[in-house]
Amino acid sequence: MRLHPFKRAQAQQGVALVEFTLVLPVLLLLLLAFGEFGRMLYQYNVLLQASRDADRFVASQAWNSTLGAVALSDALKAQTRNVAVYGVPANTGTAVVSGLTTANVVVAAVGFDHVRVTITYTFCPVIGGSNCAGSIPGFFGNQIALSIPLVATTVMRAL
Repeated sequence: MRLHPFKRAQAQQGVALVEFTLVLPVLLLLLLAFGEFGRMLYQYNVLLQASRDADRFVASQAWNSTLGAVALSDALKAQTRNVAVYGVPANTGTAVVSGLTTANVVVAAVGFDHVRVTITYTFCPVIGGSNCAGSIPGFFGNQIALSIPLVATTVMRAL
C-alpha cells in the first residue's frame, strides 16, 4: 500500500480566492444584519428614555389636589407629547428619532393616581428605504415585511 503525496501548491492556486468570493456575500449580510439590529436597539432605547422623560414631566404636573386624582388637560397632553418627541414642552427642535411625530405618542391616566405615556414607532432598516414599505420574498411565497413596530411604555405615579 502506497501513501498518496499531497498535491503541490501550484495545483491549489486560486482556491482561496474562489472560497473567499463564495463566503463574502454571507459575511456582508451578517455584518449588515448585526448593524441593523444594533441600530434598532439604539432607537428603542432612545424611545424608552423619551417616554420616561415625558412621563416624568406629566407626572409632576398632572396631580390635582382638590380632586384627589389625576387631571389631564388637553394643553398638558400636548406639552407631554412635545416632551416625548422634541425633549421640550414647546413644539420646536428636531425629533429624538427621525420620523417620530406627536401623533405617535399617547398620554393617558391609569386609575386615579398614575399616568402612562406610550410611544409607538415603526423601525425602518436601511435596506427597506425611507418609506418602510419594503419587503423581501420568503422561502415559501410569503412576503417578509421589513418594518418592525417599536412600542415604549412608561407608567408613573403622579406627584
